[in-house]
Amino acid sequence: MGSDLWQLSAPWWHFILRGLVVFVMVLVFLRFSGKRQIGQMTPFDLVLLLLISNAVQNSMNGGDNSVTAGAILAITLIAANSFVGWLTRRSRKIETLVEGQAEILVHNGHVCDDALRRAGLTQHDLLAALREHDCADVTEVHAAILETDGRISVLTRKERKQG
Repeated sequence: MGSDLWQLSAPWWHFILRGLVVFVMVLVFLRFSGKRQIGQMTPFDLVLLLLISNAVQNSMNGGDNSVTAGAILAITLIAANSFVGWLTRRSRKIETLVEGQAEILVHNGHVCDDALRRAGLTQHDLLAALREHDCADVTEVHAAILETDGRISVLTRKERKQG
């Protein structure tokens, strides 16, 4: 019974290769699914994330439930994440590829509907973000920008601040 606890069902490098392939695959899927912070996730976003993690589990471990395979996969995923972080700090092109670019949602009091659509945001999402920044109306906004981390930055018009 104790022997299968540590015994791998495939060569160790299979788990590293599987972990890297799944890491890149999930990174690509999540990159194109939208820019939301964890705190901004809807229940549907959370369910999707949980189901994706469950769906790819067997792709990584190939049915091997040993502690050794789990350790190899955990180390592989941490190393891959660290490597991607290192690459994005060194290359603007890779950073843009992995994290995307900031998107202007409101410019001079006018909502950019195409940008909202591309970001997968609704008018309600935008108005809620503006209220969080103490803006009651879109016309008070010089610029609202969807940052690469999912936050919405809001710059108000100068007239509003003086008046």
